Amino acid sequence: MANAKSARRVRWPLALLFVVAVLLTVGWFSSFGQRLRGDAMAGTAYGARVACSCRFVAGRSLEDCGKDKLAGMGMIRFSADEASKSVTASVPLVASDTAAFRMGYGCVLQPWRAREG
Repeated sequence: MANAKSARRVRWPLALLFVVAVLLTVGWFSSFGQRLRGDAMAGTAYGARVACSCRFVAGRSLEDCGKDKLAGMGMIRFSADEASKSVTASVPLVASDTAAFRMGYGCVLQPWRAREG
């Protein structure tokens, strides 16, 4: 019986610590998560446009175009669709944008769709 009481005493502080950690995580994501998502959206739009121009206007390889990333763009990944002459830039699970080459216009971003959330 003494062991059951001491086990309950140990569980309460751990449960309280878990609840506090969850609340802090939710608070962090609600304040900083919006900024992170906004930065990722701007970065992927910029990256898609620049990488598309590098690939389909300048004729460089997509790997070589990756050298043109600005500081802070390390998380952005590029993928090219040679058939549609487009490049998609993405930050996994956060943001993604595509730019396509259009004769006479260069590379243009595809229209943004309304994003929920």
